[in-house]
Amino acid sequence: MNNIHSTAIVSSKAELGDNISIGPFSIIEDDVTIGDNCEIKSSVVLADGTVLGKGVRVFHGAAIGSVPQDLKFGGEKTKAIVGDNTTIREFVTFNRGTKYHNRSECGKNCLIMAYAHIAHDCLVGDNVIMANSVNLAGHVEIDDFAILGGILPVHQFVKIGAHSMIGGGYRVQQDVVPYALVGGYPLRIVGVNKIGLSRRGFTDEAIKTLHKAFRILFHSKLNTSQAIDKIKSEMEIIPELQNVLDFISNSDRGIIK
Repeated sequence: MNNIHSTAIVSSKAELGDNISIGPFSIIEDDVTIGDNCEIKSSVVLADGTVLGKGVRVFHGAAIGSVPQDLKFGGEKTKAIVGDNTTIREFVTFNRGTKYHNRSECGKNCLIMAYAHIAHDCLVGDNVIMANSVNLAGHVEIDDFAILGGILPVHQFVKIGAHSMIGGGYRVQQDVVPYALVGGYPLRIVGVNKIGLSRRGFTDEAIKTLHKAFRILFHSKLNTSQAIDKIKSEMEIIPELQNVLDFISNSDRGIIK
């Protein structure tokens, strides 16, 4: 049984699951899907194209599925997708996609804190944490288990690798490799996100291998191509290290070093 406040405006065309609560003054437009056990607080807007998975919580004043802030947007029908058990805190703005991806998406079990912005065509993985006032420009991609500190602007088309952690208050203008701990002015790779990897069950051997590779990549006088050649010739390429090498190979904007 759903609990919908009398002041909420809910389109009869919206698809609602079971055991949903919708707070006062919230607006649910026509082309919206809300999964089971979702909780929508007060003054929330779920615009056309919004899809919420199961167990999603959306707090006061958040706006999901709004038209992209992109002058090239032509009114095409696109989506803003939120995965199961993700929490969207107060005043988050989450625009839907353009024809580039046809969607913007945030994965499962994420925590998107207050005043964050997810722009058009962003793809955010599972178990991601974005602290207060993180601002993603269009087309940003964030892989699973990444953590972004507060008040953090991320340049358009930047890719942020899995299990990385970026300190608050910096500007992310290039790609961040997986497993990295990142901070400083200018932004640089400080080392391996050792504590995060240990908490998630990575072996000591894998972490040591990443430490060695990071020293060659980011703390030697070699350029990136030379460092990769040295790693391939001198080190065992375990799966975690292969992930880093593949990420660098697929980087379009270049990597933070």
